Amino acid sequence: MNMLTNRPQLLLGINLVALMAAVTLLSSLFVTKGVSAVWLLLLIVTALLSASLFLLFKRQDRQIIQVIRALANGDNTLGFSAEHPMRIHFDEVKQQMQTARFNAEQQGEFFKTLLVHVNLAVMVCDAQGKIIEYNPAVARLLGKTVKHLNDLSHIGTMILTTDKNLHSTVQWQHGEQQDTLALQVSIAEIQGQERKIITLQSIHELLLNKEQQAYKRLTCVLTHEVANTITPLASLAQTCQGLMPDKLCFSDKENKQDLHLALTTLASRTEYLGEFIARFRQISSLPLPTLIPTQITPVLERIGAFHQQQLAANNITLDIKIKNQQLVMLDSGQVEQVLINLIKNAIESVVLGNEQQSDRDEKILEQGSISLTVGQNSAQQLYIEVADNGAGIAGHVIDMIFVPFFTTKQRGSGIGLSLSRQVMINHGGDLLCLNRPKGACFRCVFG
Repeated sequence: MNMLTNRPQLLLGINLVALMAAVTLLSSLFVTKGVSAVWLLLLIVTALLSASLFLLFKRQDRQIIQVIRALANGDNTLGFSAEHPMRIHFDEVKQQMQTARFNAEQQGEFFKTLLVHVNLAVMVCDAQGKIIEYNPAVARLLGKTVKHLNDLSHIGTMILTTDKNLHSTVQWQHGEQQDTLALQVSIAEIQGQERKIITLQSIHELLLNKEQQAYKRLTCVLTHEVANTITPLASLAQTCQGLMPDKLCFSDKENKQDLHLALTTLASRTEYLGEFIARFRQISSLPLPTLIPTQITPVLERIGAFHQQQLAANNITLDIKIKNQQLVMLDSGQVEQVLINLIKNAIESVVLGNEQQSDRDEKILEQGSISLTVGQNSAQQLYIEVADNGAGIAGHVIDMIFVPFFTTKQRGSGIGLSLSRQVMINHGGDLLCLNRPKGACFRCVFG
């Protein structure tokens, strides 16, 4: 019964039986009667049966090849009939391949999802520098879409020229913001081709935190070791100066004057060093901000009103530009102090610029101006920008302006910009000095 329902096996059986019978008759006739018309007819029948058997095997072979190719390509519409002898084995292979493909797809989706959500920028390129794969963090970090390593300027050149694994730090200009990136390049063979796996990660905030921690540790050492020595020295100098009588006799009158000058100098310098250490303490004792949702506009209006008299006295205009009205998490008191420091510096820069113009005998002085701008950068961070058209910052000192106690002013303490930057870092942002053709520009970026 099974033979009757299994068409391929039935055809094969009929062909074999018919072929065997034809060969037997063909042999018998040839022995008894020799070559005759019947024998020739039987010979043709035998040839046709052999061709039919050959075509049957070929058709079965072609069917098997088509089913296997379809299975390899993920097409499950083709298969064997339920009575086919290979049906059971085919179903087992099909199930194993489907399971393996499903696991591979699940694993691929997992890695794709992982790369989408991870902050680490990952790229894969070929030997010519063409980017084959990359995750969304690349565009977020670099500020643009990268199709070839040539789009990365000096970083791309470094990656293209390396023929071994690479670990390095590089600088990257993201708009107006300078960023420090950790670069790692790994060379691997993927699908028989050499590929470079590139990872980029911003370490700018990490370096800033390390820098602030170093300043705080230095502050602790200075305030503990130096302050404990300065205080008694100042007290002793003042005591000795007070105990020295006016009628004290010296063999040389100049010796008395020298002693008086020495005590006076010692007292004044130790007092100055005490004040210096007190200012140094401000860096390490800066309280953490109390962040609350705040509108920027009222803050800027208060700052403008606070400086109105000083601006008018120096004939300086203040322009407030609000390009973004969103709320931002900040400590109003600390941010206002930062803006006060920046506007104070801007006023001094404008006054200095006017003095330099006067020294050059220029008849028409440029109107002094300061602008406060609220906007949003390419990283969707809110910022407040303080810009002026004053004397600007000399190129040889621009890298030092945020170093504590570095100042170019005769009466400056050198902690204003350092404290202001630390305030912005505590707000999850940064304080940046931007290049401008005229004057200076500082940007307070909020995280």
